[in-house]
Amino acid sequence: MSSVLRDEIFEQPAALERLLRLEGAHIAAVARQLGARRYAGVVIAARGSSDNAARYAQYLFGTSLGLPVALAAPSLHTLYAAPLHYHDMLVIGVSQSGQSPDICTVIADARRSGAATLAITNAADSPLAQAAEYQLDLHAGAERSVAATKSYTAQLTALAALVFALADDRAGRESLERLPTAIEAVLRLESSIAAVAVAEAAMPACVTLGRGYNYATAWEIALKMKELTYVPTEPYSAADFRHGPIALIARGFPVVLVAPVGATTDDLAALAARLAELEAHVIAISDADAVLRHARHPLRLPVTVDERLSPITSVVVGQCFARQLALARGIDPERPRGLQKVTATR
Repeated sequence: MSSVLRDEIFEQPAALERLLRLEGAHIAAVARQLGARRYAGVVIAARGSSDNAARYAQYLFGTSLGLPVALAAPSLHTLYAAPLHYHDMLVIGVSQSGQSPDICTVIADARRSGAATLAITNAADSPLAQAAEYQLDLHAGAERSVAATKSYTAQLTALAALVFALADDRAGRESLERLPTAIEAVLRLESSIAAVAVAEAAMPACVTLGRGYNYATAWEIALKMKELTYVPTEPYSAADFRHGPIALIARGFPVVLVAPVGATTDDLAALAARLAELEAHVIAISDADAVLRHARHPLRLPVTVDERLSPITSVVVGQCFARQLALARGIDPERPRGLQKVTATR
């Protein structure tokens, strides 16, 4: 049976290679122009999966450039007409379609207030692209499936390329060039992921956990599971999870733990051990033995990448898992109920 969603998941290596090849020089040029200005911080306006790309950017801009990143509240613009002051900020709109009126309004208002504005979108002629001073094209190609996959990883890749250019980070840029090959390796886990989905098909609820760069990944996998499988899934920072929500965990409760090798490894390994003691069904997406040994379902990442890029490889496992879980539950992931590709919020 043909699957648009599966096709787009498997297009990701080619999509990211195309983005880096076609947009790399433009990203560098935009970075030079943006780098000539001083910023107090960054504000990112987004919705849905793009909001999770913004969560990823919080760690990228913070670690590489020392810039705090805030997520915009578009309703302040569209419903409350709040006079926000953006003159010393870099304001970025992130959207697959570039069509959402509220995101466009944030960028237009910020540009009028004197901010540097940048649109990151898969539609170079979209209203969002036209509203911003600068624009980056994702080159992901038409994304027909309702659930965002290749556009999400392209957003993360574009943000990483921009930050590495702003920071003049040669090692980061070289790591990006190896990313398509790493994702090809991850996609070879499909049959193992399908087996885990079948084993956990009856799950009534789930939590997804990550920390640092992969806090965003926990959010994105949770979104995919809600969209495609209808399983109530809550994302948490591993640190926040210990402050109360861990009380949810009883024998057999499913937990997706995103824990690639990096600064969070020791903390997440300790959490994995605690979850195992509580008899949770831990589905671990990791390349760290200290984490995987505590998992009921270890999904070993076949390639270790720069921690800053690990959300791009890790989320592909989550995308495949959400699709396979939908199939195991007898749900058509091509037609998630109540959803359409472009949601125009105001």
